[in-house]
Amino acid sequence: MARSHGRFLYTVAYRLTGNDADAQDLVQEVLLRVRRGLATYRPGSLEAWLSRITTNAFLDETRRRKRRPSEPLPDDPDRVLAGGEDAATALASATLSDDVQGALRGLPDEYRAAVVLCDVVGLPYGEIADQLGVPVGTVRSRIHRGRAQLRSVLVSTDDEGVR
Repeated sequence: MARSHGRFLYTVAYRLTGNDADAQDLVQEVLLRVRRGLATYRPGSLEAWLSRITTNAFLDETRRRKRRPSEPLPDDPDRVLAGGEDAATALASATLSDDVQGALRGLPDEYRAAVVLCDVVGLPYGEIADQLGVPVGTVRSRIHRGRAQLRSVLVSTDDEGVR
């Protein structure tokens, strides 16, 4: 599972979280959930099932962090290892520019999840609604509002670059 769908899982996780470390953690959590849920999997779209698990794990973690905020580790050079960007990060970041990824990171979680599932994963609205547990109309609204916010941020970024 990890070998055949690892890149797909990482890409979805990276788009949802916006950074490599959180994406790797999310993929690990997803793989654990997949292993536990494999017995209940009904044949169908495996990628839709995996993206649903990834999105739910992301939203669960987001809710948990809101309930229990944590403080990041201090910037201690002795504890931080310098390293280059790994291949998975390079691949994931190569498909979307830093501006777009930054704008995605700035979206509210519910908008980001809907936009990523639609525009990055390519799921139809009905499957996104099932994954997020909301009506299709809510999915359409979140995608519309998320895209509008992305457009607004990206246009203002372009305008600043022109000046």
